[in-house]
Amino acid sequence: MHVALVLGTRPEIIKMAPIMRACAKRGIRCSVIHSNQHYSENMDKVFFEELELPQPTVNLGIGSGTHGDMTGRMMIALEKELLALAPDVVLVQGDTNTVMAGALVATKLSIPVGHVEACLRSYDRTMPEEINRIVTDHISTWLYCPTEAQQAIGRAEGIAEEKLLVTGNTVVDAVYQTLPIAERSSDFLEREALEPKKYILATCHRPATTDTKELLSNVVEYLSVLAQEYAVPVVFPIHPRTKKMLEQFQIAVPEHLRLREPIGYLDMLLAQKNALFVATDSGGLQEESCILQTKCVVLRENTERPEAVDVGGCVLVGVEDLAGMLAQTRVLLEKEVAWYCPFGDGNASEYILDSICSKNA
Repeated sequence: MHVALVLGTRPEIIKMAPIMRACAKRGIRCSVIHSNQHYSENMDKVFFEELELPQPTVNLGIGSGTHGDMTGRMMIALEKELLALAPDVVLVQGDTNTVMAGALVATKLSIPVGHVEACLRSYDRTMPEEINRIVTDHISTWLYCPTEAQQAIGRAEGIAEEKLLVTGNTVVDAVYQTLPIAERSSDFLEREALEPKKYILATCHRPATTDTKELLSNVVEYLSVLAQEYAVPVVFPIHPRTKKMLEQFQIAVPEHLRLREPIGYLDMLLAQKNALFVATDSGGLQEESCILQTKCVVLRENTERPEAVDVGGCVLVGVEDLAGMLAQTRVLLEKEVAWYCPFGDGNASEYILDSICSKNA
């Protein structure tokens, strides 16, 4: 059997890594087609090296662009590569333009498609990711849902029951497999002169957060107030989009917000595990913080990961009401959380391959 993984961003590399390892363990041929949607070395290449993964079979070199331009170029390039590789199955993960492009091209070539992390919904169609999720789910052959809640979403949207399988999320596999490596080899805390639970970790990258001066200013002010209130620094690995918008809007960043270039996965795992709390608009960090039992403030009005909120260690605060953001964060930091992991048992990649192998026997 020949499995092709189509990916393009650092979260996809992280969440597909357990499937690559599981394929290697079973002796299954695995080709990796990288769209290069994330194209800077510190947001891409370093992840393959840190996770001890082979470099991609093919790198399409797509880079940035408008949604239509990027997706169109991906589809043209992907069609050529999938015709050449002729895999038995194509797997895509998540909700990026790469995911939708991979699913569309494979489907049109009559190659079965498995969607890893299927049927997540924010119910906010202004988010490009929501459109990508919906399209990918409704054209995929098999949908690998993280939880029964996502399976129910797919069922309610009319997706056939036999296509929907609850596997857990491969992010749990990734964290469990990688955290021991991070604890052994990362010197992130020493490099940054940080003490456990005595700093805030922040990230933001979504257009809804970064592309309006008032909202991005709220994020900076929010972090600044809490840094001073709790007498801790803020470590802020800066996404290229966010960096560009801070400069364009001429938003001053105080010294206690430590802007850093994007960091590798090993450093990020340790940074999350040891933070006082994480403030982010990232979906993946919501999951990882929950697995690592670190409180998480979501700089969004909605989430496609409601399970993290249900655990009690994650709260949605948005970015429009600064006073509300601060008040909700203070409540979260003072509460006790009965932690558990709602995203599976760490064997999602094995369940996914079991499913594929049974259908291709």
